[in-house]
Amino acid sequence: MMKRWQFVKRLAPLMAIMVLVLSACGREDLSALNPQGPVAQEQFDLMKLSIIIMSFVVIVVFALSLYIIIRYRRRKGDKTIPEQVEGNHKLEIIWTVIPIILLVILAVPTVQSVFNLSKDYSNDPDAVQVIVTSHQYWWEFEYPDYGIKTAQELVIPTGKTIMIETKTADVIHSFWIPALAGKIDSNPGSNTNRMYFSAPKEGVYQGKCAELCGPSHGLMDFKVKAVNPSSFDRWTAAIQEPVALPSDPAVAEAFQSKCLTCHAIGDSGMDVYPNLTGIASRESVGGILINVEAGDQKYKHEDTLYNNLYKWIKDPEKHKPGNMMSDAYDLTEKELEGIAEYLSQMTLDYE
Repeated sequence: MMKRWQFVKRLAPLMAIMVLVLSACGREDLSALNPQGPVAQEQFDLMKLSIIIMSFVVIVVFALSLYIIIRYRRRKGDKTIPEQVEGNHKLEIIWTVIPIILLVILAVPTVQSVFNLSKDYSNDPDAVQVIVTSHQYWWEFEYPDYGIKTAQELVIPTGKTIMIETKTADVIHSFWIPALAGKIDSNPGSNTNRMYFSAPKEGVYQGKCAELCGPSHGLMDFKVKAVNPSSFDRWTAAIQEPVALPSDPAVAEAFQSKCLTCHAIGDSGMDVYPNLTGIASRESVGGILINVEAGDQKYKHEDTLYNNLYKWIKDPEKHKPGNMMSDAYDLTEKELEGIAEYLSQMTLDYE
């Protein structure tokens, strides 16, 4: 029993280290180690430089420690007191100057990046201005130059500078797109923070809240969809087009009286909660229920757009606790199916 306990005591530190290492593992699209834009690349280069410097220090310190342990170990029968070398000015100068040199090597590019990444493109006519408002637990994106408000999916043109201004509707959140840029907080009150980034290549990039903000913090995802400039222009035009209500009068009445009291669609409704215009063109429902094609064998059939909408509207609390939508709807089965079908056909043709 004692031997087994000794084994566990020795294994515990190793297991603790493995837990720390594996806790950093995650989906590739949420990794800052795979930069897809110039801002993320500059930040990644700083990370590499700091890791190289720290690795050099660790290797040298451990090598010297190992050498001293072996070279000056006490031999059997040796009772003498080792020579005392305190006050060696040469050694003191060496171990003071070397860290200073290493700090300067790291500090110079760091300070340069701090000033470079703090540039303000708010008045740049070529930059796309976006006001990001964080909510528990979703994201609102407003394009003031285009008169557009949307949610959960930030559509941007490739090659353009995207100027972000963040604010919050409730508690502190943190806007983070690991592949494109670092984090920036959205703070309560009148305080706003700004950042910029760009995406040279088309694609969908994963975004997330990086500040603990409540029970569904881990589910506060969003997508950044980078499209070519022509597609972006078509998107801005398509999202402003008038939107017809459901053709079934009963479904239309339920949609107006029970959905548009909080949500907006086209020019109708309120924009207290996510704007639903073009929701069928988004990658996910609620930011977390990923939409797939009906014939895709890699996923369950239940994850199609219609089914995701149906599941979300029927019981949003089950999928994202604390989202404040749970008590907002009291729909019959027919109304629920009709609204899910209606929203599943609301696409934006801009590709």
